[in-house]
Amino acid sequence: MSSRLNPYLNFPGTARAALEFYHGVFGGTLRVNTFGEFGAPDPDLADKIMHGQLETDQGYTIMAADFPPGMPNTPGNNITLSLSGEDADTLRGYWDELTAEGTVDTPLEKQMWGDEFGAFSDRFGINWLINITQPQT
Repeated sequence: MSSRLNPYLNFPGTARAALEFYHGVFGGTLRVNTFGEFGAPDPDLADKIMHGQLETDQGYTIMAADFPPGMPNTPGNNITLSLSGEDADTLRGYWDELTAEGTVDTPLEKQMWGDEFGAFSDRFGINWLINITQPQT
């Protein structure tokens, strides 16, 4: 797989319940990681979902997370488009083109989970995430 595009849903503290609901509807494999697993010091945030991913047997992928502290839940910011995969050159090219005249929120750089990741809104106000998966050794 070189790259894929899928929805990334954000929730005000209910990501786990939403993902479990979608898992019940679509089946497949559900994986979740909490903010606490990645070292968040705030105990109120520890059990909230930093990243969840449902891969269904039909080939659907739904990603979701709880809003991080300080990010308001405003209609329109609760869904993001996510581009992810291993084709670093292609994904960096998409980054360069999509961020032109847009607003970068998180620069595309290596993150604590080991992948390159960045977040931005394009010139039309659409929110995007790009995650370049690092080769497994």
